Amino acid sequence: MRGLQTKLDQTAKCPDRPAKARCDSLSFMRAILVVFVCAVSFGAEKPEPAQLLELARTKSPKLKESLTAAFPEANLKKCSAAAGQGADFVFACESTGQPVLVIDDAPGAKLTRLKGSNLWYAAAQMKTGTSHRFHYLVDGKPMGGRNDVPAYGPDSYDQPGVPHGKLSEKIVHTSRIYAGMQSNYWIYVPAQYDPAKPAALMVWQDGQGLVQRDGGYRAQIAFDNLTHQKKIPVMVQVLIQPGTVGSTAMRSIEYDTVSDAYARFLRDEVLPEVYAKYNIRRDGYSRAIAGQSSGGICAFNVAWQQPDQFSRVLSRIGSFTSIQWRPGELEGGNVYPFKIRKEPKRNIRVWLQDGAEDLENEHGSWPLQNLQMANSLKREGYDFYLSWGGGTHNGAHGNAELPEAMKWLWRDYDAAKTEQVYSADPAEKDKPFYRVKALNRP
Repeated sequence: MRGLQTKLDQTAKCPDRPAKARCDSLSFMRAILVVFVCAVSFGAEKPEPAQLLELARTKSPKLKESLTAAFPEANLKKCSAAAGQGADFVFACESTGQPVLVIDDAPGAKLTRLKGSNLWYAAAQMKTGTSHRFHYLVDGKPMGGRNDVPAYGPDSYDQPGVPHGKLSEKIVHTSRIYAGMQSNYWIYVPAQYDPAKPAALMVWQDGQGLVQRDGGYRAQIAFDNLTHQKKIPVMVQVLIQPGTVGSTAMRSIEYDTVSDAYARFLRDEVLPEVYAKYNIRRDGYSRAIAGQSSGGICAFNVAWQQPDQFSRVLSRIGSFTSIQWRPGELEGGNVYPFKIRKEPKRNIRVWLQDGAEDLENEHGSWPLQNLQMANSLKREGYDFYLSWGGGTHNGAHGNAELPEAMKWLWRDYDAAKTEQVYSADPAEKDKPFYRVKALNRP
């Protein structure tokens, strides 16, 4: 085995983490073989999705051992075990009866029982760039499964020959607008950045979620690939974490409050620190802002308050609800569908994403509010897109589609311009308003 490993090392290095499922000098299928041999050579390591897929396809006698090593026992017993790379997934379920796999309410691949056990498995494909849900039927009764399983497309994986941008160390800012609040932030700079040329800018709320390169967002990987492909401009990304005042978390106050306070916090406090380090464009045409949940409404609120600073908005599972509403004192995000219809039109472009199983609580209905947002934007002729799925209050859908959302936001960008009047896609005019036509009950 050691000799085989030495021979392999002469042609490629073994991947060292899940996102590195391909080696630079090899094709994808060759990479699967390398991952498989690496795992055999170092048997104590947890199997990677690519290895599981190869074992399932070849019906290897090592599959049972690998499945039990890859998934917690509880997940196998609850029939919630699934792992994938790109469109290819392995599903595993422990059951005494024949389970039938259902993916997105449609029949899935037939499961095979591993000899001498109650462990069943199947390899299946799911559409990339979105999230999925699955469950099983045993004797006609539903069992197990999961919502919010992301299927990432190729732009969410490291690609050969694509240079990596650099992420700064954590920077700590002390606010004046939010007296005494301390916020952490990081700055991502693409490899193509040239200090002699002003770069575009994008700001991310809950930015700590983008710091891990191969985390759920896979954002830095997408930034690298899309910049290399010239699908987005050379762009500095500011990843800002919600602040604290002592032991008080300020996230909801910053994000859910309908006012210009957070917009001024970015414009007057954080961004001047970024300007001191990097050459950044100052026109709103060249700047975008993004977030999810309360960060989603925050992104929209900033652009609404200051469209001269940010004209492109990415809102994922946005909390357009009454979280910070105080009767007679303060508006809540629930008013935005009506503000869009009643107030002067802002020159902004908006991508909205939500799922039918998002939250319902004392603050409001996340799915219905996002549908209201989409209808209001449509009615007033905004350049908008609604990405709708079946997910819960979860980042899986937005993470999987991040490259497409970024390309849509920055489509037709021209670095020679400093402004553009956004208008609805002509095809949108003939489309109906969004309506709920089916309920999840009789």
